[in-house]
Amino acid sequence: MSAPPPTSARNQQIVTPARVITGLCLLAPFVAILWVDSYARIEPTLFGIPFFYWYQMLWVLISAALTVIAYRLVRREQDRNQRAGATAETAEGGEAR
Repeated sequence: MSAPPPTSARNQQIVTPARVITGLCLLAPFVAILWVDSYARIEPTLFGIPFFYWYQMLWVLISAALTVIAYRLVRREQDRNQRAGATAETAEGGEAR
């Protein structure tokens, strides 16, 4: 058998607050929509539309907003890690990319 590939500190996945918040942002719509008993009713209506329908449509918008937030959190963390890696390479005498 061959040995597993070496892992560097940059390749290891670390649980950070940004990743936890990202996971919660992506999990919330699933919980809200799959918990049908919480919205399986007609009242209150909104412009004559039963709660069952407008609640689901509202979650379409909320899900889009939460996905954007999750994306931005992950991108910000990746950019921060790339800058830290480039700074570390420069400090070691290598070229920054």
